[in-house]
Amino acid sequence: MRDNATTSMAGGNMSRRRFMGTAATATAAFTLVPRHVLGGPAHVPPSEKLNIAGVGVGGRGASNLRALSDEKQNIVALCDVDWSHASGTFRRYPDARKYKDFRKMLDKEDKNIDAVVVATADNCHAVASMAAIKRGKHVYCEKPLTHDIYEARMIAKAAREAGVATQMGNGGQATEERRLVAEYIWAGAIGPVREVHIWTDRPNRGAFGEYWPQGVDRPKDTPPVPETLDWDLWLGPAPERPYNPAYLPFKWRGWWDFGTGALGDIGCHSFDPAVRALKLGAPLTVEACSTRVNKETYPLGSIVTYHFGTRGDMPPLKFVWYDGGLKPPRPESMDEGWQMGTNGKLYVGDKGVMADHVVMPKARREEFGKPPKVIPRSPGHYTEWINACKGGEPAGSNFDHAGPMTEMVLLGNVALRMDIREKLFRTALQWDAEKMEFPNVPEANQYVRREYRKGWSL
Repeated sequence: MRDNATTSMAGGNMSRRRFMGTAATATAAFTLVPRHVLGGPAHVPPSEKLNIAGVGVGGRGASNLRALSDEKQNIVALCDVDWSHASGTFRRYPDARKYKDFRKMLDKEDKNIDAVVVATADNCHAVASMAAIKRGKHVYCEKPLTHDIYEARMIAKAAREAGVATQMGNGGQATEERRLVAEYIWAGAIGPVREVHIWTDRPNRGAFGEYWPQGVDRPKDTPPVPETLDWDLWLGPAPERPYNPAYLPFKWRGWWDFGTGALGDIGCHSFDPAVRALKLGAPLTVEACSTRVNKETYPLGSIVTYHFGTRGDMPPLKFVWYDGGLKPPRPESMDEGWQMGTNGKLYVGDKGVMADHVVMPKARREEFGKPPKVIPRSPGHYTEWINACKGGEPAGSNFDHAGPMTEMVLLGNVALRMDIREKLFRTALQWDAEKMEFPNVPEANQYVRREYRKGWSL
């Protein structure tokens, strides 16, 4: 987010006139790409339907395509490496051409498609998105945008240069809560914010059962690859290893080579309101502590701490992530009886706290009331992207916003990788965002950009 994109919070006693005047500038935080870049090679007239192709259509991809078809867009081509897992989507769109290799699909369907939805495992997000961007296609990519930091930087840059409309799949960014959080903070409801705490129960057992396994070793058995699955294509740029059902479907999230763990899964959802409201760009430092696990999977539980410097009139910020069921201490100003659930967000200011978007204590909430509505409301997460593809305003989580936020999220995973080495690592990693490197711990730089398997490139 831009440093000049948010109104001053100094003292928290801003007059309504001053707040309304400066908040108009602050709404720029929700529209980060100039409108003139949208008339790129894949511009679609507003009156026409988009012709959309899906890459990875058996899980989240199926939901994305269903939402887009409900919006009366055309689903014309489908690609999945596991035709059994994707069979339901194939039946839903019987006229769509079917493929296993997205590269072949993009080559053959180049003139037939306007936009591509990418919902593969995390390890293939960047290569599939980049292939579409290079062909001038609009892109919707599931979160996290990429598997590593370098990919996030390159994908955002490529989309900007190509002038295509983009959206990351953190649908919560279009909700009322996202806007209320910013409006409360900008209006000084809890005073200057000095800490943010975000937590999740993943990957542990929650209300819907175990999400996915972590803290496990690589399986030693090598069962045959199912006839409907192209295992080599599923691996994509990840290092080669034998097939095992321990990795898919969905269970890939907990493996370093394929997923981005609980932080990658939930971070792009739950970080978003804080990133926007508190003008968070790159952190100064990041450090982590976690349960002791192997080098194959993410830890069972972890705490990642980011530190940000001043941003305009906003003070330095401590930002802490917890997963595996870990939670922050309960603040004294929280309402008595308020339950800190299995997933939550807490903003700590000089005049109170805000849990999700509820101001506390009660006395402060009643004294302050409701903030003025100064941020435009969303027509819907998918509608934003459709409108952007047809020349409208940029979508709320376009890659100029989603790319830097994904970098922030994935910095936490680098800190985790350093923490779980054979020798515990207790030094905060200093981050030079411009150079994309850790100047104080060069050995951490190996995790900024992964090596692709032969035959794959960005």
